Amino acid sequence: MTKVSRFVAVLLATSVFAAAAIAADTHRNFSDDLIAPDPHYMLYEDWLTQEVRHQLVLLPFYSVFDNLEYKINGSEVTLLGQVTQPTVKLDAENAVKGIEGVTKVVNNIEVLPVSPMDDQIRRAEFRAIYREPALQRYNFGVVPPIHIIVKGGHVTLEGVVDNQGDKNLVSIRANSVPGVFSVTNNLRVQSGE
Repeated sequence: MTKVSRFVAVLLATSVFAAAAIAADTHRNFSDDLIAPDPHYMLYEDWLTQEVRHQLVLLPFYSVFDNLEYKINGSEVTLLGQVTQPTVKLDAENAVKGIEGVTKVVNNIEVLPVSPMDDQIRRAEFRAIYREPALQRYNFGVVPPIHIIVKGGHVTLEGVVDNQGDKNLVSIRANSVPGVFSVTNNLRVQSGE
């Protein structure tokens, strides 16, 4: 038995015992107080969140032009976002289905339509953002943290930057690309600014 399967088995056993204890407590008035979340369940959900993220980042065709997000509800995972290739959507679902303890995967990932114009905008946006000297530090790693989503000439920026100044600069650079109808900046600032 692997470490992960032992961890899941212990969590499930603990949750079953906790549920039986709560069910046996018929005299307790649940409307009068709040029940604290089961710490074992919280550990499992934290582990599952990290594992889903890990599996998605490792997808072979996942790129800066894709945006993968997810929601976890117990042992069910809902996949969201946009991708340029149908393969990435299928690979994401299969990778998450393979995680131990996942009981259901809802795949709501949108496959962006094929468009030579959008491809041209993607390349131009990439150059405009990642060739800016003040933003070049974000161009490290297999999948850089600023994702460029283009659909019908409209650009959406997703991901994480270090500060508000970088977020503003990315917007300026993205808006400088000719042929773009609009730019929506959904970048999150890591430091909480």
